[in-house]
Amino acid sequence: MSEETTSQTPPDRLSVNPKSEHFQVEVLKRGVGIRFKGKQRTDIEEYSISEGWVRVQAGKTVDRRGNPLTLKLTGPVEAWYEDLGDDAPVAKAD
Repeated sequence: MSEETTSQTPPDRLSVNPKSEHFQVEVLKRGVGIRFKGKQRTDIEEYSISEGWVRVQAGKTVDRRGNPLTLKLTGPVEAWYEDLGDDAPVAKAD
């Protein structure tokens, strides 16, 4: 991928949890759309395109520290920047 295309697609791995090493506030401010197994999802806590998984919150269940419990689901993941419109470049595993 060229540098220009890379800057127009979200990172391979991203998390919405500020405690995660994969948290990037600048990327999240732009808005990232996620398609998992062909369906657009808005409840993704973390994703990895190359490894093919997403983490979603398991209802309202929390651990003893008050953090939400998450489930790791596997399948094809696609991500794009929502601020680029309908024709945005999509990052997906090849």
